Order: sequence, then C-alpha cells, then structure tokens
Amino acid sequence: MDKQLIAERFAKARDTYSREARVQQQVAEKMMYLLTQKAGSGFNHIVEFGCGTGSYSRLLLHELRPEALLLNDLCKEMEECVHVLCQSPGVRFLPEDAECLDFPEKTDLITSCSTLQWFNDPAEFFVRCHSALATDGVLAFSTFGAENMHQISRLTGHGLNYLPLEELQSLLTPYFDILHAEEEIVALPFDTPQHVLKHLKQTGVTGTEKKVWTRGRLQSFCDEYIRLFSDNEGKVSLTYHPIYMIAKKKSI
Repeated sequence: MDKQLIAERFAKARDTYSREARVQQQVAEKMMYLLTQKAGSGFNHIVEFGCGTGSYSRLLLHELRPEALLLNDLCKEMEECVHVLCQSPGVRFLPEDAECLDFPEKTDLITSCSTLQWFNDPAEFFVRCHSALATDGVLAFSTFGAENMHQISRLTGHGLNYLPLEELQSLLTPYFDILHAEEEIVALPFDTPQHVLKHLKQTGVTGTEKKVWTRGRLQSFCDEYIRLFSDNEGKVSLTYHPIYMIAKKKSI
C-alpha cells in the first residue's frame, strides 16, 4: 500500500466525503447498533483507528460516552473534521499510521469503520490489538469483502485485495472469541458511469489508482460500464460489500 498516496486522496476528499459516503455512514450506524447489541456499552477507554471525517467518531462519543476517546487517522488533515469532537473532555486526535500506532494500554475497545482494507498486515495488527486491550476488551470493526466495487476492478484491472469474512475469522480466532460476524451486499445506483467516478473521487476511495484518465480511457470505461452493469432503466450501480466483525479478547 502506498500510504502517502492514500492519505493525499482522502485529504483532498475531506470536504465532500461526508456528503458522498452514504454507504459508509450506513455502515457506521449499523456498526454502532451491532456493537451495543453484541458487546454492551461499558467502554471507558476507546481507540478509533481510521476516524476520517468523524462519522463513526460522533456515534462513539454520543452513544458510549467514554472517559477517553483517542481518534486516529493516517491523514493529519482529518483533525480539521473532528476538532469539534476534540473539545469534549477526554477526546484527542493522533495522526499516524494505525499499523504503527502504540495503543494506550488497557484500552477497553479498539474499533473502526471502513478502514482495515487499507492495511498491509491485518494479522499482525490483530496481535497488537490483543496486547493493548484490557481483559475482556473488544475489537470491533467493519471492512469490505471481495465483491466491493467489483465493477471498478473488472474494468480497470485495479483494486484492493480484500480479505473474505472466513479469513478474517481465521486470523482473529487465535486471539479473540468471535461475538459477531456478518457481511452484506449494497448496490448504490448512479445515473452514469461518470457519476460513479465522481463519487469515488469525492469519497477518496480511489486510494492507490495511479493511471491517468485520458479521454479515450474514460470513453472506453463508460461504454463498458453501461454494457455490463446497467439496468433496464439505463442506470448503473456500484457494489459495496461491508463486513462486520466483533470479537472479545481471549486470555492466552
């Protein structure tokens, strides 16, 4: 992963992300619901990695009311988006790659929405989370599965290597008891392929794509998108594949 490029793309999209990231907002709301249903709400010390513009952060603060909430993001510019939250007692922002972050010891909850797919080594990250969590601490996150944006990867040959739910479970099981594992498919409709590309740009999830969009490439992309992924009304869709994981620390 080119973490610098990822940070730059999300920094450029920070003003439009909250408006465009409709699926990510739905995922954050469902993550909060599942977390309170499956793991309760008694979390005094929370770390959120990949806080972005703060959609999930606001839910964590208002629903769980922790004593301490550390908001972390790879992109330092996200501090602008969560500065209001950081006025609340116990809330602070730390810009750093979460894969290198020294978590506060005895954290009750390490959580995130729509971030883990950008990691180089999720397995090692899970080990570090286990070490940082307090006894019976919880790791709860959403990420995306193999069907995520499959239209884009098929037409461009470029996309992330998403881990399937079963592999995530396998990586977690030596260190955590799985409380909940779920996946779903969400199809987001658009009028044209150009609108799909604009949506991706305004959410920052173009991520590591480095190719230049020439006029010819754009035309070919749009023609094929319509041919392969349009419905009877001429609209096109973009697939999201959210995965939700909630796990409690094992004593090993």
